[in-house]
Amino acid sequence: MIARTWRGSTRSKDATRYIEYMEQTGLKEYRETEGNLGVLILRRSNNDAEAEFLFVSLWESIDAIRRFAGEDYETAVFYPEDDAFLVDRDLHVDHYDIVVGDARSGA
Repeated sequence: MIARTWRGSTRSKDATRYIEYMEQTGLKEYRETEGNLGVLILRRSNNDAEAEFLFVSLWESIDAIRRFAGEDYETAVFYPEDDAFLVDRDLHVDHYDIVVGDARSGA
């Protein structure tokens, strides 16, 4: 299993709307891609003005990631309205092999 990570920031006042937007775009696309095993979105407040997000998507293989991101799978995928929300963003993503995993969900 592979974890794909990406970071970006919004204005604090836009954080909730950004997640709603991502539900309709990126998260929807993740879930519709064969080989996607799930996604986590982590949020923290950098200061009163910004909220930082860390997206961690889980994949069966690099081939599954390519189905989502294309051949240049180490480049971040963006959506039409991202510029309206993001004040900072990574242009590249990182991939990690998951070597140990034990998640317990209370949510």
